[in-house]
Amino acid sequence: MNQNHISISLSELAEKIGARLIGDGKIEISRLVHPAEAEKESDLALATERRFLELLTETTAIAAVVASAQSAVGPQRGYLVVERSRYAMAKLIDIFSSAPHFFTGIHPNAFVDETAEISDKASIGPMTCIGPGVRVGANTVILDNVTLSADASIGESCLVYSGVRIGERVKIGDGVICQPNSVIGSDGFSYVTPNPGSVESAKASGQVNSINSQIVRIHSLGTVIVEDNVEIGANVTIDRGTISATRIGKNSKLDNQVHIAHNVVVGENCMLCGQVGVAGSSIIGDRVVLAGQAGVSDHVTIGSDSVVAGKSGVGRSLKPRSVVAGYPARDKAAAFQEIATIRRLGSFMEDLKAVKNRLSILENNKNKD
Repeated sequence: MNQNHISISLSELAEKIGARLIGDGKIEISRLVHPAEAEKESDLALATERRFLELLTETTAIAAVVASAQSAVGPQRGYLVVERSRYAMAKLIDIFSSAPHFFTGIHPNAFVDETAEISDKASIGPMTCIGPGVRVGANTVILDNVTLSADASIGESCLVYSGVRIGERVKIGDGVICQPNSVIGSDGFSYVTPNPGSVESAKASGQVNSINSQIVRIHSLGTVIVEDNVEIGANVTIDRGTISATRIGKNSKLDNQVHIAHNVVVGENCMLCGQVGVAGSSIIGDRVVLAGQAGVSDHVTIGSDSVVAGKSGVGRSLKPRSVVAGYPARDKAAAFQEIATIRRLGSFMEDLKAVKNRLSILENNKNKD
């Protein structure tokens, strides 16, 4: 999103974001900038990090955002002092951000099935295909080249970027954001062999005693339900359930390239970072954080408020408030202790070699005696 072309006083900004104002509150602000990129006096320099403070002596901006009152002693005429800098930045960006460009109403180059129910306050971009029985709520913006398949529904005040594919019967709530090329409602990766196959024998005995002579597809009869205020990153894939629905809970955020397999349930207020993969039929509790490239095995439950470190492999269920790391994932402190121990193995081996040499010398001297 681009910055809005607005003008707002420093005192108004302080009130809106709950910041402490020091200096001239009448300064008009039109843009948020890195301190080194300020071009005019109406720019507001973001200097909440210590490394940016020295740049305030050279910036053109006459107002800045800082993290402590002690930092408000530079050449600027006004300062906003914030306690939680990233939270304050989120509020500031919300004030200055603007929606992407979109066509108002239904673009003449869009295809909308005659049975679809489109709010007269919704916007449909060019080359977008709206299938039969689709419902689109008020103030929802759908950009170009989007597909909403038959009987899908999307609520109010949603933003769907270019290239998004929403499958049949998928239900999307209000205030949902879908970034480019996300796919919601693809079939699950679900197959079976007529007789016990290689995977089953390997699990049971540790050996491959049978082969997969035929692989039979299990169709996905279920759907996907995305609840209110969920954000779905670019190139995310969410598979529909086999019988019941794959579900993403309210306010959860999925980063780019996340994969949610069939029958998975993700709770509310979760954060799934880039390239996370969650295998089929797993349950992710509320407020869980899965850091980048973490993997969750099938039929696993991760308790609410748990944190899983990046690149961890979760192969067993976790209790609520677990903090785990490593592959396989285990208690973070234990995992880091193991890593530290492994890094010291080289010196341990040198010490062991020295001890063996000393023992060898002692043995030789004893034999001489």
